[in-house]
Amino acid sequence: MTPDTKEWRSSSTYDYWDDADVDALAWECLRRNQKYQRDYADIAKAPMSADTETEAIGTRWGLRFPRPAKP
Repeated sequence: MTPDTKEWRSSSTYDYWDDADVDALAWECLRRNQKYQRDYADIAKAPMSADTETEAIGTRWGLRFPRPAKP
C-alpha cells in the first residue's frame, strides 16, 4: 500500500486528528504496518472457515473479530 503524499504539507489534511480517539489512532498505526498488511492479505484470501488462522492473527495484533450470532 503506497500512501498518498500529495497533500502532506497541508495542515487541513490532518484536521480529523483534532477529534480522533485512541481507537482511531491505533487503527491508523496498525493499517500502515507492513507485517499487519501481510497477515491481513493472508486471511482475506483464506476460506471463511479458517478460524484458527484468524484467531492467531487476532491474538498477534490484539484484535477481536465479531462473529455472527448463533441461532
